[in-house]
Amino acid sequence: MIQAVIFDMDGLLIDSEPYWQATERKVFGELGINITEEMQRSTYGLRTDEQIRHWHQYQPWDEPDLRTVESRYDQIMIDFFREEGKLKEGALEALRFFSGIGHPMALASSSSMELINVFLEKFELQSYFTVVNSAEFEKLGKPHPGVYLETARRLRVHPVKCLALEDSFHGMIAAKAARMKTIVVPDERERDDPRFGASDVRLRSLRELNEEVYRRINTH
Repeated sequence: MIQAVIFDMDGLLIDSEPYWQATERKVFGELGINITEEMQRSTYGLRTDEQIRHWHQYQPWDEPDLRTVESRYDQIMIDFFREEGKLKEGALEALRFFSGIGHPMALASSSSMELINVFLEKFELQSYFTVVNSAEFEKLGKPHPGVYLETARRLRVHPVKCLALEDSFHGMIAAKAARMKTIVVPDERERDDPRFGASDVRLRSLRELNEEVYRRINTH
């Protein structure tokens, strides 16, 4: 039975994935790497530092160093969150739904803790989460399950009794590797990807989350 619920952030609660991808193309385009949308599929859901290493291995550059690139990348996203960020459709309703059930909730994101805090403060969501965790503190980010396992440990709930909500394939794999139940809400461009069949439930929007969906996933 489900005892705790863990939310991803980017692309699930905040409508940030298109901007992440546009920023990725912009930042690395300035470094001489022409990244297409199709090429970006391999980096969906990765930490910023892992994205940077991915493209540096693909086409190395000398300057600026990787940490400088990461700092610029993060600052662009922080500015976006503060100035233009909007919650995804159904995000607040989903938080209220699980809060009403009484499950402790956590946030487990590939984004930095600084960006997570900007998100929580902007939308005043701090009170919903018992635990807030960033994969920046893990040796490996998603799809490695480390951030989910650590989040479950901090919740004091066994991973198999946790439900994770994700939007990306890498995030879904991280949660499944931690042996958690998963609800996936893919971006419309990825919605029909057969790989998402590995999730327990696939939704088109968080607005589809209801008692029947919860009952179905909680009895498997």
